[in-house]
Amino acid sequence: MQQATGSRPAPPGLLAAAYVPGAGPDAETAVFLHGLGGWTHNWAALIDRLRPSVHCLALDLPGFGRSAPPPDGLVTVGRQAAAVAGHLDRTGHRRVHLVGNSLGGLTALRLAADRPDLVASLTLVSPVLPGFPSAQALRVSVLGLPGASRLHARQLSTRSPDRQLDDLYGLIYADPSLVGAEQRAAEARERLRRAELPYAQDMLAEGVRAVVRSHLYRSAEESAWRQARRVRVPTLLVYGREDRLVPFRTAVRAYAAFRDARLLTLPGVGHVAMQERPAPVARALLALVAGAGLPAARAATACR
Repeated sequence: MQQATGSRPAPPGLLAAAYVPGAGPDAETAVFLHGLGGWTHNWAALIDRLRPSVHCLALDLPGFGRSAPPPDGLVTVGRQAAAVAGHLDRTGHRRVHLVGNSLGGLTALRLAADRPDLVASLTLVSPVLPGFPSAQALRVSVLGLPGASRLHARQLSTRSPDRQLDDLYGLIYADPSLVGAEQRAAEARERLRRAELPYAQDMLAEGVRAVVRSHLYRSAEESAWRQARRVRVPTLLVYGREDRLVPFRTAVRAYAAFRDARLLTLPGVGHVAMQERPAPVARALLALVAGAGLPAARAATACR
């Protein structure tokens, strides 16, 4: 995905977006939702492999990337899903192949459950579904405590941009050496830009709180596991076996929760499979798109 396609500030009522057209005008459209603190460029490696076959639309969720924060500063999974639905409604998109990572996976799940008219298939890459969290996830959740985001900002200010990126890659990648120079440079520029935004740390904390709240819901409407049972479209679940944030054991429960599920597990992969191993993720996603209108079929695959 060329840098020119990266997110620009969004007009009122829309989210910042990066759009890469497919080879043919009648191609299906895939829509990508990043994880906590992410942005559209998180999908660049995957989009580069998908672009000959599908139109690709990556969105910055409210308060992240170049999308404006909510007016009241409150982030919830339901609000994020509503913002994505509003963007798709305003731009005339229907029956898209929805893809979400981490917190973006929760948002994609909520949208698929609430607005089935918008979604043809669902792909979740390491979604942070409710369950007993890993030790690393518990450490991240501390950022949601009052005042923690400001303390975190002060701590970051004592570390060089390179050290900040090293810390991030050590958390989300199983093998940080996979990060290329071009990707690292793009993400360094984005982190410097985001550091100048007065709301950036607050949005990070709000995103953490949104995840925590999603784990505490017990009502039939709000529980992510109950939402999964309401999803009727073909669903691809992608899990890295070395994910430090989402325990791999969650994959089995997730596979059982969806009506029409496919499970792709990737050895030696962490929390961002679409960046660490984009080729097998692209193959599985294209197979899902091709078979989205076919009868339900369940399959589990370990990619070696």
